[in-house]
Amino acid sequence: MSHFRKEEDCKMSDNQHGLQRTLKNRHLQLIAIGGAIGTGLFMGSGKTISLAGPSVLFTYIIIGLFLFFVMRAMGELLLHNLEYKSFVDFTADLLGPTAGYFVGWTYWFCWVVIGMADIVAITGYMQFWWPDIPLWMPGIMCIAVLLLLNMVSVKIFGELEFWFALIKILAIVALIVCGIYLVITGFVGPTGDKAQMSNLWKDGWFPHGMSGFFAAFQIAVFAFVGIELVGTASAETADPYKTLPKAINKIPVRVIVFYVLALMVIMTVTPWSSVAPDKSPFVNMFTLIGIGAAAALINFVVLTSALSSANSGMYSTGRMLYGLADKKLAPNAFGQLSSNGVPRNGLMYSCALLLIGVGLLYADGNVMHVFTVVTTISSIGFFFVWTMILFSYIKYRKVRPEAHAQSTYKMPFGIPMCYLCLAFFVFVLCLFAQESDTLLGMVATPLWFLALVIFYAFYNKQLTRKTAAKVGFGFIVLSLVIPQLMKVLSASGITNDSNIIVLSGVASVLAALIAIVYGHFTLVKPKENNSTPFTIMAVFSLVLGYVKVLFSLVILAAVLFS
Repeated sequence: MSHFRKEEDCKMSDNQHGLQRTLKNRHLQLIAIGGAIGTGLFMGSGKTISLAGPSVLFTYIIIGLFLFFVMRAMGELLLHNLEYKSFVDFTADLLGPTAGYFVGWTYWFCWVVIGMADIVAITGYMQFWWPDIPLWMPGIMCIAVLLLLNMVSVKIFGELEFWFALIKILAIVALIVCGIYLVITGFVGPTGDKAQMSNLWKDGWFPHGMSGFFAAFQIAVFAFVGIELVGTASAETADPYKTLPKAINKIPVRVIVFYVLALMVIMTVTPWSSVAPDKSPFVNMFTLIGIGAAAALINFVVLTSALSSANSGMYSTGRMLYGLADKKLAPNAFGQLSSNGVPRNGLMYSCALLLIGVGLLYADGNVMHVFTVVTTISSIGFFFVWTMILFSYIKYRKVRPEAHAQSTYKMPFGIPMCYLCLAFFVFVLCLFAQESDTLLGMVATPLWFLALVIFYAFYNKQLTRKTAAKVGFGFIVLSLVIPQLMKVLSASGITNDSNIIVLSGVASVLAALIAIVYGHFTLVKPKENNSTPFTIMAVFSLVLGYVKVLFSLVILAAVLFS
């Protein structure tokens, strides 16, 4: 079967596709902007500025550059076969259904986590006007309203995202123009600070050295999550051959205008050292210069930004569960569409999970701390998704050279750039381990992948006895290694954080449970030729797994009843 599709083939019927191609060019363009500009910029940039100072501008440029190439790789893959509804489809096609399973569920999980972060952020924004508002109220109201609107049709989502994104654009442009005016007029705020360009470099471009510069990458990455949303939305776009390349090609311009110029203006009007790490610098800038009404207006804008991100999350999670169910990698209920072509069951399930964000606020109470941990988990998940897009492109170039040769939308620099992007991702992950709050999120993330492995056995009916035995054996070894690794790290002084130690213990027990599941799976499968070694591996996994779990339960009981 040919992997090339002519332009007219994009006009598929709803019966063929399931989802409806009702999004227009203006929708996709604004969805691209909305996906690339969210709470990470409006809420998280305060912390990045406090960490890196003016060098934060280089941080956003570097991240944006690498992700542009990831999006170009995704664009070439999507357009070479319009039967691909998202990057999950080409991942499953090129790397196998197992890869598609992990990418699809992880992407769904990432957007659920982003939704939780948005709930946290929305609560923080509402406290600007009503400091005493109950923590549960803003989040629940947001979830209920957006769910009802998204249940109507995909066109409603497109319109909502169009207007949300338009508000963000107008606000950022207004901020840039206002900031330039204040610099030209030499405005002096109540604190005595004068708006001037020299505020950028008077303490040096790297006031906290390279360590501060690198530390900013941890939060800045989250500002870009959702940039790949154009790939998911392209399945419901009327003319993907024209709209998708336009949306991707404009990413560098958006990064420069909406990230670099906006933050540059903030740091010229108010010195970077005056930016509070736990507040939105967009709101704080106008507060510092004494324009209270403008501060309230900007707070409204960043509130709509959080609503935009939550809206995108609802859209993505529902479509991702629909795609997974279509491939028999999720419950069949998620594959049902409403009369309007909306995956209602997936939407309702994802929205129910967003309520966890409200619970996190009550568990911690510190909006910014919860925001940092949650966004770290999401960022690492997105790193996995972006990595799989690059691996898919590398495989595509290897097995379908004729498709690449005929492509009208080739990724610049091809394979070498893929490996450079992968190296950059590894570098940023190493930076995540340097701060306690991001390290906590980093340690928590593998729990999700461990859970995916558990459920994979139920969905993959073709899982062989040999593979199951190897997976079970691998996880029982992992369950034994994790505690020893934590002892080494604690003894060396690298970490003694109690939360990380607890999470490591949970991960160890979960790995043992996975070993038990796959051990039983191996023994119930029909025996194959030369299967004795695999039987031994399964029994070994089962015995050690049960011992590990029982031992952990005894320790837990001793702690609870001591």
